[in-house]
Amino acid sequence: MTITDEDLLSETLAFNEQYGTAADRPAREGAPDAALLALLRRNRLGGSTPPVRLPHGRDRVLAGGVAVRTFVPGPVDGVYLHVHGGGWAFGSAAGQDGRLWRLAVRARLAVVSVEYRLAPEHPFPAGPDDCEAAARWLVEHAPAEFGTGRLLIGGESAGAHLSVLTLLRLRDRHGITGAFRAANLLFGAYDLSMTPSQRSFGSRRLLSNTDTLRGGYGLITPGMSAEERRAPEVSPLFADLAGLPPARIVVGTEDPLLDDSLFLAARWRAAGAPVRLGVVAGAMHGFTLFPLAVTEREQERERAFLASA
Repeated sequence: MTITDEDLLSETLAFNEQYGTAADRPAREGAPDAALLALLRRNRLGGSTPPVRLPHGRDRVLAGGVAVRTFVPGPVDGVYLHVHGGGWAFGSAAGQDGRLWRLAVRARLAVVSVEYRLAPEHPFPAGPDDCEAAARWLVEHAPAEFGTGRLLIGGESAGAHLSVLTLLRLRDRHGITGAFRAANLLFGAYDLSMTPSQRSFGSRRLLSNTDTLRGGYGLITPGMSAEERRAPEVSPLFADLAGLPPARIVVGTEDPLLDDSLFLAARWRAAGAPVRLGVVAGAMHGFTLFPLAVTEREQERERAFLASA
């Protein structure tokens, strides 16, 4: 394990403190009610301003009805299947246009972001089904659509969880391994029965905590017991990870999902694939959503990994 960005620790912790005590941020305790869910879906950070949609993004519907948003900066060297975060219940493919367009340009990638169905209206397995369908479409059509068959996959938080499930589904349901050359996994939840760090984090008012995680699991897997949530098709930490591609796994030290990344990296490596594990000093869950010095560094590391994988 490598602890990164310790030289920025004081700034990162100061931001956490400011965020945790902000009076104008809506409280999130457990599963969001209808009003809060509507607000979060307008703006995943719970503010009053929706995300900016850039003209570079193109909305389309793939065969089978799965919607995606694509960013193609010109001739590209690969295609990145991006899966957004948001606790499986909010966020959207159009929620990070600026970040995805910059990544597309700097890494010479076509970015395809999946507009998967959200809980609670569409609980498990609707979201994984949509991500699987988008991945299969890329395997079949990327060379004709984008001029390259070099595929990458990744996402943040719930999106990282869905990215791993997608790779497992491609392997187990369709016999597809090696089509995606790398996985970029940021602060994901890989054990929906809750790892020790999830359980012990408590009610600190950061972007995510024990209560919000538990509430999110109730939305995506309603009625499931903790034991049922340990099923490999729900919690990839318990899956056989053989045959998966090289991975980059990132998490902050102040994230309730810290153990998820540590444990998954160990199991990924034991299954035979290379892993780059980065643990960001002082960073909370979702830190890349905020204008921090550590965010700029992380996005540059992400770009370099995806450009060279």
